[in-house]
Amino acid sequence: MRAWPKGRLAYGGDYNPEQWPRSVWREDVDLMQRAGVSFVTLGVFSWSWLEPHKGEYDFGWLDEVMDLMAQADIAVDLATATASPPPWLTTAYPEMLPRTADGVVMWPGSRQSWCPSSPIFAEAARALVTQIAQRYHEHPALAMWHISNEYACHNLPCYCDTCAAAFRAWLRRRYGSVDALNDAWGTAFWSQRYTDLEQVLPPRRTPTFHNPTHVLDYHRFGSDTLLDHFLGEKAILADLSPGVPVTTNFMTMTQFRLLDYQSWAPHQDVVSTDHYRVATLPDPVAELSFQGAVTRGLANGAPWMLMEHSTSAVNWQPVNPAKAPGETLRDSLLHVANGADTIGFFQWRASRAGAEKWHSALVPHAGPESARFAEVCRLGAAAAALGELAGSRVEAQVAILLDTQALWAASGPAMPSTAVDYPEMAQRVHRALRDKGITADVVHPSADLSAYRLIVVPTLYLVTDDHAAAIAAAAAGGAQVLVTYFSGIVDEHDHVRLGGYPGAFRDLLGIVVEEFDPLLPGAGVDLSRGHGTIWSEWCRAVDAEVVATYTSGPCAGSAAMTRRTVGEGGAWYLGTMPDEATFDGLLNALVAAAGIAAALPGLPSGVEAIRRRAADGRSWVALVNHTDAPATMAVSGVDLLSGHATDGSLTLPRGGVAVVREG
Repeated sequence: MRAWPKGRLAYGGDYNPEQWPRSVWREDVDLMQRAGVSFVTLGVFSWSWLEPHKGEYDFGWLDEVMDLMAQADIAVDLATATASPPPWLTTAYPEMLPRTADGVVMWPGSRQSWCPSSPIFAEAARALVTQIAQRYHEHPALAMWHISNEYACHNLPCYCDTCAAAFRAWLRRRYGSVDALNDAWGTAFWSQRYTDLEQVLPPRRTPTFHNPTHVLDYHRFGSDTLLDHFLGEKAILADLSPGVPVTTNFMTMTQFRLLDYQSWAPHQDVVSTDHYRVATLPDPVAELSFQGAVTRGLANGAPWMLMEHSTSAVNWQPVNPAKAPGETLRDSLLHVANGADTIGFFQWRASRAGAEKWHSALVPHAGPESARFAEVCRLGAAAAALGELAGSRVEAQVAILLDTQALWAASGPAMPSTAVDYPEMAQRVHRALRDKGITADVVHPSADLSAYRLIVVPTLYLVTDDHAAAIAAAAAGGAQVLVTYFSGIVDEHDHVRLGGYPGAFRDLLGIVVEEFDPLLPGAGVDLSRGHGTIWSEWCRAVDAEVVATYTSGPCAGSAAMTRRTVGEGGAWYLGTMPDEATFDGLLNALVAAAGIAAALPGLPSGVEAIRRRAADGRSWVALVNHTDAPATMAVSGVDLLSGHATDGSLTLPRGGVAVVREG
């Protein structure tokens, strides 16, 4: 077993040598060394090469590549190759194919053409994992195991009969009886009462709205089912290849909402993720930084792996713009600033054929003498220069709470407003704090909140009693807590908390909301301080100070913002989506009340600053200039990327980055 690269940040990505003749493999190794590559992921989509016929294995080519990596001192993150079944398997067992909500079979011809509940797939996958683990456990290139790939990217949810039976088994374990299920799902409505669990189906196509808790539980079931696949493969690796770290690559991206990574993260030896910029987002770079904080939260603050991102364009958006010169380096180092200790890409060499032939790579179609490959080499040098950051953690005094199960519930059928997109408020808070030079963690409501001075609860529609109590306890212990509209509304069964909104937080905030009045697209309301959009409500303060009221619309005179002293801390409420100036003023008040300072004083607008600190007290501040002009800031130390001392002042060019060892 090879140790994970030390003395540098690991750097590399997916390597798919089976796409190329052997004559290219030696050139690849030479180019990897030229670029500073220190790890590769092998075998992700190699099942049809490793097992060309059922029970017949061909490892010769992989032996050769593994040996090449060992000779080049490149660590291998070896995949179990179970991400996508080979054609012989789906031809022999078409019953393992997934189905849509309309019952349409999703046929082979792309990838992930397997039903998450299929025992046929599970048996075949585990047989392959057994062979791979036995063969490569002691190989000198092996440094990590990579189970499957991007779970649920294409085959969840599945609505086939196999999933229906598995769902009923899952419900029996969760509820124990049909009466308990009826109570949890509220089936007294619309004559949905079940008399036998065998009557329950997946939420397939129906005449109108589904039962919301039925849909919520199907999300939970899907996530748990794929987690069982992961754990099944991990158990084989633990038995046959003990001591080798195991991971699978998450997809912490705004668009991906199918798995509850909070329940997956504790089973990873190291949390790893894939992140790709989406050109149509209002602020793709802000989303990148937010998702870095999300991944950091899943890792419980520990360093994490950026398993995949892109050097330039991707292939799966309607329009796929290239990254500007310098953006490959900037995006990578922004992930590092947010806690990544590994910089990985899909893929090493751009494909000549196949569905991802237009996806960028470390070696582009233009070859190694291109400007893009020159930037790849600069990034490899940067990864080596930043080695001393490895193991350090990001400093943050703010927590933004995020829960996938609350997202699922808030995205359910027949909601008050489809304009309320669950992550939007969380991302807006993160971006606004970033612009002030303040770093925020993004964590689950179950996280230890005791170290945070400001806690933001954004549109946390679903919340358990225990999580609500923990948030209240944090306020009583001295934290400033901001709760926004549409939070605390339902319990874990998606049942409305009666007696006035915001249910779970009503007593903490000292308010009662009697009715929602969500706003139509393009509509707004005036406030005594500014303007609001998306949401309004009839809110009265019972035991709270009114900070702002609605001054127009049906809710005029009602409270729009409130605050209340709670023990040593405070509880604030925001009942609308305010304009930028109003939102900025509210956050300034919260930051002041919490006694939080920016990572660097006097940070120029548009420059992001994040501090990482080692256990021995050493600290580094990562600086990213998101503007189109040079920016100067006060910072003392040595920039690891340039090797130059800052002498108390540093000027970054447009789009420039620096990582300064302080002191």
